[in-house]
Amino acid sequence: MSPVPSPSTRVVIVGGGPAGLMAAEVARAAGLAVDLYEAKGSVGRKFLIAGKGGMNLTHGEPKPAFVQRYGARAREVGAWLDDFDADDLRAWARGLGVETFVGSSGRVFPSDLKAAPLLRGWVHRLRESGVRFHVHHRWLGWNDDGSLRMAAPDGEQAIHADAVVLALGGGSWPQLGSDGAWQPWLAARGVAVAPLVPSNCGFDIGWSEHLASRHAGAPLKPVAIHFRDAAGIEHSRQGECVITAGGIEGSLIYAFSGPLRDAIAAHGETTLTLDLAPDRALERLRHDLAKPRGSRSMSDHLRRQTGLTGVKAALLHEVLTREQFHDTDTLVRAIKRLPLRLTRARPIEEAISSAGGVRLEALDDRLMLTALPGVFCAGEMLDWEAPTGGYLLTACFASGRRAGLAATSWIKHLQGPPQD
Repeated sequence: MSPVPSPSTRVVIVGGGPAGLMAAEVARAAGLAVDLYEAKGSVGRKFLIAGKGGMNLTHGEPKPAFVQRYGARAREVGAWLDDFDADDLRAWARGLGVETFVGSSGRVFPSDLKAAPLLRGWVHRLRESGVRFHVHHRWLGWNDDGSLRMAAPDGEQAIHADAVVLALGGGSWPQLGSDGAWQPWLAARGVAVAPLVPSNCGFDIGWSEHLASRHAGAPLKPVAIHFRDAAGIEHSRQGECVITAGGIEGSLIYAFSGPLRDAIAAHGETTLTLDLAPDRALERLRHDLAKPRGSRSMSDHLRRQTGLTGVKAALLHEVLTREQFHDTDTLVRAIKRLPLRLTRARPIEEAISSAGGVRLEALDDRLMLTALPGVFCAGEMLDWEAPTGGYLLTACFASGRRAGLAATSWIKHLQGPPQD
């Protein structure tokens, strides 16, 4: 039997989000001394914010479909999930006394819908196990001798470790700690880093003052989105979104934010179409609107025959000329395929998450940087993305677990075979 690593053998975790906390948990469970450094005054701040409207921990979707949510990175993230998937995450929460349930949308929530009790119980268990927390400690890169530069309340420190797990987050919600400041320090060490860009974000359209002043914040539901990506593949989905003062956002838009963002980057703009009446066929609309309207206005006729009022009717007025609005055939086609020209993704600071970061090709399968042996990366600082719905958190937990276990194996390797 291999000996338990000496308590003097130390793993340093940088970043106190779910990925960093999970890395700390598994490394400490293996007997390593673990120090976790967090730039803010407490850990898990973004985790708490994400849980404000109901903590969406993971998703109950079958695993094959679940894995495909990671798009171009499905193979790599799928490997992490082979070791720790949605069911494992629910069992882990149960171990902290938090039961979960699957909502009508398939999303998985704690029974009380809150993030704070889960985080409190987790941090308490980590402290009790011996994980040492150091808040208000901001990582600044490396010293020439390979030690970590750490800005602390009483001045800069040099931190030595046998293995390091970086779980620094991406670039969204920088006020909570994930500001992407680490990018140049890794790039200077030969690590391939893709620029951080917004993901699960809204987009600018440039509404008229009339529409923006009257309908900003108005929900669009139900609607369906249609979008053709760079590969020519048509995407369609029904759901909900929200009109903003300058454009559009919400879960239906977030589901396509990656390809929409990339199309704008490639061409300067892109167009999606909205079906404002997804439950009514085009021919039915044409039949209903062809009925005589008598002395009623076209807007009133539209309301009576289709039920389209408020922001949906306003969008038709926004896009169509007066002549087009009064032409039944043009109006019907616009109801089913209203074109919206997107000109810009909203800034990364407003996004729910980010894409880009440490390229997965810069890491081995254990999430160790090939340019920096003994340094592992996890969480949103890696170059992958996923829609909302629990997929982001699940991959952060899974990658943190993989990195923590790999750091443990690395230290055992450094110790060499057991002595007789």
